[in-house]
Amino acid sequence: MYVIGLTGGIGSGKTVASDWFTKQGIQVVDADVVAREVVQVGQPALLQIQQQFGDWVILENGELNRRALREYIFQHPDAKKTLENITHPIIRQSIIQQLQTAASPYVILVSPLLFETGQTHLTQRNLLIDTPEHLQLHRATQRDQISHQHIQTIMSHQMPREEKQQRADDIVVNDGELAHLYAQLEPLHQQYLNYAKKTASM
Repeated sequence: MYVIGLTGGIGSGKTVASDWFTKQGIQVVDADVVAREVVQVGQPALLQIQQQFGDWVILENGELNRRALREYIFQHPDAKKTLENITHPIIRQSIIQQLQTAASPYVILVSPLLFETGQTHLTQRNLLIDTPEHLQLHRATQRDQISHQHIQTIMSHQMPREEKQQRADDIVVNDGELAHLYAQLEPLHQQYLNYAKKTASM
């Protein structure tokens, strides 16, 4: 299976871009969705998190208290590594399984931490949805209804924009209307179809 990694910082437009690929008939595996699935009630990862951090991470309905855990990790950097040691192997295995069973000509792996978590080992090519930081801040604040400071904190924990640009094979600049974004995605889609076809014929 020919896999395209799709990444970008918070508020960059990853979801808008991946939705466009879905409309072209391309299957999308979203790492964020997988990350939520593996900590649902009854999943082994949720029990491991509870055992490691304590009962305070579990809501009354048995679900993970994401907000409390997120705030705790921001205040205790070492806890982030502990959480990742629990979740990342399970997330990775689920992603691999979904990529292997994809039925479209190629498949998109959407991940905000594509480069940071080494998920590029699963991809043949990587696409960056690149957005100026002031636009990221504005869009994310409007969308999530949280403070600029909180968004800036999230951005500070992500790989710098310049480093992502250096690592990406393809870059689409999302700083205007959706039509501008789609116009950049269309020729890439055709390229990816060709790459996938060549790989399949080898």
